[in-house]
Amino acid sequence: MTIGKSELAAATFGVGLGVGALLHKLASRPTTTTPAQEGTSEVLRLIRPNVLRLTPYRCARDDYDQGILLDANENSLGPPLAAEHELAGAGLERYPCPYQRELKTTIASFRNGAHGTLTPANLFLGVGSDEVIDLMIRVACSPREDAILITPPTYGMYSVCANIHDVDIISVPLVRTATTPLPSFHIDPRAILAAVTPATKIIFLCSPGNPTANCLRLADIKAVLEAKSYKGFVFVDEAYVDFADQPSLSTLVTTYPRLIVAQTLSKGFGLAGIRLGIAFGNPELIQILNNVKAPYNINKLTAKVAADALANVSLLHDKVQLIVEEKAKVISALQALPFVHQVYASDANFVLFQCDNAYAVYKDMAEAGVVIRYRGNQLLLDSCLRATIGSSSENDRMLELFASVSRRLAQA
Repeated sequence: MTIGKSELAAATFGVGLGVGALLHKLASRPTTTTPAQEGTSEVLRLIRPNVLRLTPYRCARDDYDQGILLDANENSLGPPLAAEHELAGAGLERYPCPYQRELKTTIASFRNGAHGTLTPANLFLGVGSDEVIDLMIRVACSPREDAILITPPTYGMYSVCANIHDVDIISVPLVRTATTPLPSFHIDPRAILAAVTPATKIIFLCSPGNPTANCLRLADIKAVLEAKSYKGFVFVDEAYVDFADQPSLSTLVTTYPRLIVAQTLSKGFGLAGIRLGIAFGNPELIQILNNVKAPYNINKLTAKVAADALANVSLLHDKVQLIVEEKAKVISALQALPFVHQVYASDANFVLFQCDNAYAVYKDMAEAGVVIRYRGNQLLLDSCLRATIGSSSENDRMLELFASVSRRLAQA
């Protein structure tokens, strides 16, 4: 069964048929076997049957978006803002575009670079990448039947969302590796593939890792993606990718139908306050996510700020470079301290390190007004702290306080 481009595009932007109705309409067409067609069936086979049957909510603007609009019960007189308020004329009395076509086009162009082939049909926008994680588990995993696989130590929301949806969790720890110049953490593809079961629907990988900070090896990710023994989704969380030398894997979703790449504007773009997450994936999967999301999940202010930031990519690069330079300074300073036993490689905007009296140091620093993160309660991270790279003055104060607190505790 082959879906025409116009029909797929219409479905992807929420115009016309949902996936279930679209497949029913096309079911009687002659079938031929093509790689693209096999990719489509690969994706749909992993979606819960009730989600495939879903008739998605139709927004008021699906049929008409011009003229005198009296169909959505909006307040046409607008919000109670003073005329001189900066947002008085921002059109906030109207619902936002539920599909954010222009913003998706801008993001696709940004990630494509010179050679990518991403289109808006490959993009889903969510309220932070946490919404993407939650929706992926919701559409793929049946409660009390299916499972996800995680590679601890890793981002905690994968497990939180799985627990909310009553989905089993398989854990295959990362492997601490003696890379140079600093040690790092990597996945063991053979261990992952040995642990998956027929019920495993999603493997969550974090690259650069949180809290581990380094990028995973592309060869290891491909080994999981291309394995004949696993046919579920591979979800690569790239929240920190804009700080890394390694390029994003987002353009690979056009090659690997079961690959999902998640990103956010919270980290490199410095826009944690607007809560914009992105999923790159096969158009069939993107349509499924659009079907189950809240109708207007991305508000107008978020979309406007995101578009403005994406128009200043050179400024993004300048700010990232400053953070990278500050990170090198922090790593060098930590390595020179006698109570720091190990600093790990970082492709993110934070540094993970092992030290004496880690929990006590964390508590005393927080009470003195500098808050870093204690990670010593996670697998493989005994006595570890995680410090975000801030401004130059913030980093200097953090290093000064860390050293003084550590010396005092060592002498106690």
